[in-house]
Formats: sequence, structure tokens, C-alpha cells
Amino acid sequence: MPMSAPEPVHRSVTVPADIDRAFQTFVDGIDRWWPVQNSITQAPQARVTIEPHVGGRWYEESVDGEQCDWGAVLAWDPPHRLVLAWQLQTAIPGITAGSLCHGFWQYDPRMRTEVELRFTDLGPRLTKVDLEHRHLERFTYPEPARFHLDDGTGGWPGLLDRYAQATLTTA
Repeated sequence: MPMSAPEPVHRSVTVPADIDRAFQTFVDGIDRWWPVQNSITQAPQARVTIEPHVGGRWYEESVDGEQCDWGAVLAWDPPHRLVLAWQLQTAIPGITAGSLCHGFWQYDPRMRTEVELRFTDLGPRLTKVDLEHRHLERFTYPEPARFHLDDGTGGWPGLLDRYAQATLTTA
């Protein structure tokens, strides 16, 4: 009997920011809230960048200047919608670990899941952000990937909590 595809990860957070600031904090401010330990570079992470246009790179840069792609911008509709290609493959140590592997993830340009974010204006200084991470069946190991992405602290729930906190400190 064929296995069914893993369900997408769905998460939402309401942030204390107007829609423009919420979008800007996610994109321009990502290196202020993305944990430095969630890195695939060999040296410590210095910054994370999402280039603001369709086809733009989504990547990290280490303190020594090494750049590692994470994916690309698939849809760019500020401040309402952003779709990113997630091209980080699950790296099970001893099985799929490659030269750009650090921890659980490694960049794989042949693989692509998608992260869609929708920003909804709920009123003055209040925005709802809905996240969907889909096409998880494309991972080499989809179930461990889904578990990791849906994990409370290290996955999308923890990342969105950090993002929400960052909206409090951006002007």
C-alpha cells in the first residue's frame, strides 16, 4: 500500500505590527530573528538574506564570508505574500551528509519544497501571518523533515515566536 504524502506544516502568528512592518521584519530583518545555530555554513552565521524580487536568492553568509544558498524567491507581493523555495534537504548523518552539511540540513539545488507566507492586516499595529511549508514528500526523508519543521522550538513554531518578538523591537 503506497504511503500518503506528509501533510504540509501550517502555522500562524499574530504580530504587534502594521502589515508593512510585519512584512519588512520578516524579509529585511530575518537575520535579527533567525537563530544563528540554524546554519549550514562551516563558520558561524553572520547574516541571512532574502533578496527582494522574484528569482532573488535566499541565503546565509558566515562570519568569514562563505555564502550558502537556502533557496529562492518564487513570489514577491509586499506586504501581502511571499513564497520561498526551500532547497535544504534532510541530511541524516552517515547517509546523505554532504560537504555543505551542518547538522540536520544541507543545500540541494535539485530539491524544492515551498514556504508560503500570507500577511493579513487586522487593524492598527496588528497583522496575522500564516505560514504553509508544503511539498514535504520531496524530501529524501519526509517524516523526519516534517517532524523537525514542526518541532516546537527548533522548527517553524519557534522561528515564528522569535519573529513575533523581533516585530516588537523594529521601528
